[in-house]
Amino acid sequence: MDDLFYRKKKRRFDPQHILRLFRNKRLLTALAIGLPLVGFVLFGNRGIVQRIRLERQHAELQQKIREAEAETRRLQTEQKALEGDPKAIEKAAREKHGMVRDGETVYKTTPAR
Repeated sequence: MDDLFYRKKKRRFDPQHILRLFRNKRLLTALAIGLPLVGFVLFGNRGIVQRIRLERQHAELQQKIREAEAETRRLQTEQKALEGDPKAIEKAAREKHGMVRDGETVYKTTPAR
């Protein structure tokens, strides 16, 4: 009755224990089937790693689409403004093409270093 209350002795590392595991045919069969299956599930064409990579790429492409749509909307509003607003036409001509009115003098300055 006294030995029920004692702690069990800790097992030490025994290389023979590993050899005994390799003699177990069920374990070897499970490893032979399981390891390639796990490898395929993780790293195959339709595996988890590929899925994570594709989801990241999808998110990046969605962001690029949102940016392109915002740029398109900005350019459409600019186009509408240029179709009929004389002030917008003048502003674009001055900024993009460097045009000036008669009698105006343009002074170009270089930034100080």
